[in-house]
Amino acid sequence: MSNRYENLQANILRILEPAKLGDRTSKIWDLSLFGLVVLNLIAVALESVPALQKNYGSWFYNFEIFSVIIFTVEYVARVWSAPAKRDHENGETGLKTRFRYIFSFYGMIDLVAILPFYIQALFPGLDLRVLRALRLLRILKLNHYNSALDDLFGAILEEKKSFLTTLYIFSVAFVLSSSLIYYAEHKVQPEAFRSIPDAMYWSIITLTTVGYGDVSPITVFGKSIAAITAIFGVVVVALLTGIVANAFNAQMDRRKVIFEDQVRNALLDGVLDSDEEASLDDLRKKFGMSKLQADALINHVKKTRENPEL
Repeated sequence: MSNRYENLQANILRILEPAKLGDRTSKIWDLSLFGLVVLNLIAVALESVPALQKNYGSWFYNFEIFSVIIFTVEYVARVWSAPAKRDHENGETGLKTRFRYIFSFYGMIDLVAILPFYIQALFPGLDLRVLRALRLLRILKLNHYNSALDDLFGAILEEKKSFLTTLYIFSVAFVLSSSLIYYAEHKVQPEAFRSIPDAMYWSIITLTTVGYGDVSPITVFGKSIAAITAIFGVVVVALLTGIVANAFNAQMDRRKVIFEDQVRNALLDGVLDSDEEASLDDLRKKFGMSKLQADALINHVKKTRENPEL
């Protein structure tokens, strides 16, 4: 009985996780959930159009109920099947694994995907605009099947010292420019620069080089501060962009090396069997590599084995 229960958990988890090579059931689930999330985002956007809400409000509501049922079943299934991923060697319990999922980034996003509906049902007087905005967070459910956010945060963490140093410089410039522009413009534009916190809006817009133009300095001192702030903003934004871009490139280079090492280990006997191909395909998806890139690396390793001088 215990083995049958654990096998069922493992099968449910296999379906819910990103599909592995040749897993048709899991692939169908992935595509279905992806489509449902996209349709939800479209529905939230269209529902904000008064004419559509008036004429098709019941359709939107019924679709929301259907979506919440699917997302709720998925969430409960993920919580229930989480023990299939527990670390037996470290004596991790099923309950601990469930809590690990519930309080993980993915678990919180899956919960937020269904929470607005139940909050609205329990407290119908709440502001619907806030709840609709929360429903847009369902787009983050796609992160189950795409490592883009993980890659971004990973790249930032690897270069956190440089990143934090640049953010510190940005913060100093932000506070100084906000204070200086307030003292320069407050007397001549009391409505636009009523306080330093109000001036911070102008400062962040100028530093990030957006420059809406709705608030502009008119004094000579204020214009000088604006020019220096804009130049400084270009430099700092370029630094931040360069740091993240270099971290991404370094991360991809490391992944290629790891992937090549795995290919070499798999080719020790000279042949890639089906299990090894599936394992390499899982690694390819985890690293966010295209099939073309992976095939090129595999072919390169094969050629270097045949001709070490390459």
